[in-house]
Amino acid sequence: MTKNNIIIALLLTGLFFNSNWNAYAVSGNPLIVPAPVQMTMGEGEFLFSPNTVFAVENREQKKIVDNFTALFTQAAGFTPKVETGVKEAAVRLTTDVAMRPEAYHLQVSSGRIQIKAADEQGFFYALQTLRLLLPPVIENVVRVDAEWKIPAVTINDEPRFGYRGMMLDVSRFFTPKKEVLRIIDCMAMLKLNMLHFHLSDDNGWRLEIKKYPRLTEVGAWCVNRGDATFPDRRNQKQGEPTPKGGFYTQEDIKEIVAYAAERQIQVIPEIDIPGHSNAALAAYPQYACPVVEDFISVLPGLGGSNTDIIYCAGNDKTFEFLQGIMDEVTELFPSKYIHLGGDEAWKTYWKKCPLCQARIREEKLKDEEALQGYFMNRMGKYLQTKGKVLMGWDELTHSKIPEDAVIFGWQGYGEAALKAAAQGHRFVMTPARVTYLIRYQGPQWFEPLTYFGNITLKDVYDYEPVQKGWKPEYEPLLMGVQACMWTEFCNKPEDVTYHIFPRLAALAEIAWAPKGTKDWRRFLKAMDNYTAHLNAKGIIYSESMYNIQHTVTANNGKLNVKLECIRPDVEIRYTTDGMQPGKSSALYTESLEINSTTYLKCATFANGKQIGQTLDLPLVWNKATAKPILNAQKIDNLLTNGVRGSLRQSDFEWRTWDAMPEASFTIDLLQPEVIHEVALGCLTNYGMGAHKPKSVKVEVSEDNARFTVVGEKSFTSDEIFKEGNFIEDIAFKINNAKARYVRVTSRNAGLCPENHLRPGQQSRYYYDEIIIK
Repeated sequence: MTKNNIIIALLLTGLFFNSNWNAYAVSGNPLIVPAPVQMTMGEGEFLFSPNTVFAVENREQKKIVDNFTALFTQAAGFTPKVETGVKEAAVRLTTDVAMRPEAYHLQVSSGRIQIKAADEQGFFYALQTLRLLLPPVIENVVRVDAEWKIPAVTINDEPRFGYRGMMLDVSRFFTPKKEVLRIIDCMAMLKLNMLHFHLSDDNGWRLEIKKYPRLTEVGAWCVNRGDATFPDRRNQKQGEPTPKGGFYTQEDIKEIVAYAAERQIQVIPEIDIPGHSNAALAAYPQYACPVVEDFISVLPGLGGSNTDIIYCAGNDKTFEFLQGIMDEVTELFPSKYIHLGGDEAWKTYWKKCPLCQARIREEKLKDEEALQGYFMNRMGKYLQTKGKVLMGWDELTHSKIPEDAVIFGWQGYGEAALKAAAQGHRFVMTPARVTYLIRYQGPQWFEPLTYFGNITLKDVYDYEPVQKGWKPEYEPLLMGVQACMWTEFCNKPEDVTYHIFPRLAALAEIAWAPKGTKDWRRFLKAMDNYTAHLNAKGIIYSESMYNIQHTVTANNGKLNVKLECIRPDVEIRYTTDGMQPGKSSALYTESLEINSTTYLKCATFANGKQIGQTLDLPLVWNKATAKPILNAQKIDNLLTNGVRGSLRQSDFEWRTWDAMPEASFTIDLLQPEVIHEVALGCLTNYGMGAHKPKSVKVEVSEDNARFTVVGEKSFTSDEIFKEGNFIEDIAFKINNAKARYVRVTSRNAGLCPENHLRPGQQSRYYYDEIIIK
C-alpha cells in the first residue's frame, strides 16, 4: 500500500494523522480497543526519538521491548535503545508481583513512561496500548515523516477472561505461513491470546507428520473446481489430478508457534476426529470402516454423502494411527491444550460396520453416540499421558465427556456447553449465531457470497457471553470467548482477513473489557484507530459497517422504505431520480413513503465525503406491488414490496416455505383488475438445495370464494435440479382475466436426487416477488 493510499484510508475513518496527532482526539475518550479498565488523562505528551531509552530488568523483558521498538526501525528510521539494569531511562519496566496475571499499569507523562506488571503478558499488553496510542503509520514497513508522540495518561488494565481466542480454519482454504503471521500480529494488538489452529478436515490435511507422509502427500491436495463456490464443487473422481492445496512443514509450525509466543499467543492445534476426516482417510483409507465402498478423496466442497465417512471406532489400528499423529503434534505445539474436534461425526457407517458394532457390545455401550464418547475418551486419556488437556466441540456433551475436557459451545448460542458446565467442565463460548465470522457482516447486496445470515460488527459487540438464567456455578467455569473463521468461501488470503476484521476487534472488547462497560460510539472511534493501523500494515478488511440495510414493506397500498446503518456517526443521503447521491442530496431522517416506480439511491456520508457503497434500490411497480397478502405471515409481504432479491437467498428479500409439501398465498388487489400476466421470481442456488417447485398453479377470483385456474406448470426433475446460482421468472400468460384476488399454489419438489451435491436433503423453493400485469 502506498503512502497516498494510507492517507486516503485514514481520511475515510476520520483519523488522518498530522503533526498534532492525538489518539484521544474524540471527546477525550481513549481510542484503544479493547477499552482499558481504568484511564485518567494527564497533561502534555511523550515524544519518542532516537535518544529514547527503555530500561528493562531481564532478558525476557528485553525480548518483548525489542519486538516493540522494531516498529520504529521500519517506520521512523530509528530504533530506541533497550538496556538492562540502567538507572536513567525515559521508559522503565518494573515487576510488581502483587499485580494480577496479565494486568498492567501504564503511566505516561511528558518526560517519562512507567510500566508495571507481574508477568511478561502484562508488559506486552502495556506496549500494545502504547502501539495503538502512536500514529497508525507506526505499522509502515517504509519510513514516513511523523511526530512519534503519545498523550499523557495513566491506565490500570486487566482482562475479563483468561481465554481470548480466534479459530483459523486453514483446511478449507490453505492460508500461507506469511499471512498467518500477519494475522497473529493483528491479533496481538487486540490483546488476544489464543489461536485455535484448525489443521485438518475433510477438505485438507495441513500439518506435516513424518511418521505418516501420505497425510500431506495425498491429504493436503484436492481437485481444482475453478470458480465454482464451495457448495457447488463436485467431488474428485478416481484418477483426477489434485493440484490445489498446501501444508505447513514442521519447521513452518515451529516458526508460527515461536512468532505467536513472542506475542503472548498460544497456538492450540486442532486435529478433527472422528468426523471431518476425509483428507486423512484419502491418504490412509484402511482406517475407515471396512464397509465403506466409495472412493475416498479430499473433498473440494461440501462432499455430499462422502462426509459420512469417518474413522472406524472398532479398529484398534485406528487408535494406533491417531496416537502416532498425536506423538508429533504434542511435540510441535507447547500448548497444554489439544483440540480434537468431535463435531458432526455422522454414524452412517458405524451402524453398518461389524467392527464398530462389536466394540459397542464389548464395551457395553448404549449406541453409536456412546461409541463416540468411548472414542474421544480413549484419545483424551492418551493426551493426558502427554501432559495435555483435550478440547472439543459441544457434540461431546451427547455422551460421556472425557475427563477434564474443555467444551466449546458453538451450536446456536452455545447453550450445549452448559451441559458440560453442569458436570463441572470448563467451557469456551463461541456461538455460531454471534461469533462465526464466515457469515455476512453487512448488507448482503454488497458482500461476497457466503453462508446463512448476517453477523454484523454490532452483533458481535452486543454479545454478552454470561446469560441471564445461568446457574451461579457456571460462570467460574467459563474460560472465555472465541471467534471462528471458517474459510469455505475464501480463495485468497485477502478473503480471510476481509471476514476477520474488524469484527475481531469487537470480540476482543468482549473478552477484555469488564461486563457492563460497553459504549458503542466510543468503541467505533477506538476501532477506527485500530483499522487505521491495519491500513498502514496493508491488511484488507471489510468496511461493510458503512453500508445501508434496507427494509421495504407494503402499507395500505404504499411502500414504506426504512434505511439503516449500524454506525450512528454517519449521515444517510438519498435521491429518488436514479442520480448518484452527494453531500447535498436529501438527508434521510425517517422512513420514506413510495407510491410509484422509484429509483432510490442512497449512501452514507461523513464530513461531506461518501464513505459507504451506494445502495441502488429500484422499486418497480406492478398491479401486485404494495397489495396485501391475505392471512399472511409477516415475511409473506416480501412478495409484493417492489424489490427483487439478489442471488443470496438469505438477503431478507426471499420467501420460502421450508419443507411444506404444498403452500399457497392469495393477493388482494383491492379492486377488480384485468390480468394479462402473472410471474414469480424464483431462485436457484444448487449448492444450497434451492430449486424450483415441482408445480405451480395460478387461480383468480372476484369474491375470494370461487377460484378459476388460469395457469399451471409442472417441471421435470432435470428442469428443477439444474446446477448454478441464478434467478428466473416462472411466468403465466393470462387471457385478460378480470379478478380482484390471485392465488398461487406451489408443490415442493421433494428430496434432492442421489446425483445431487446434497443427496437426500429436502429441497426448497424461494420466491422474491410476484409480478402481475
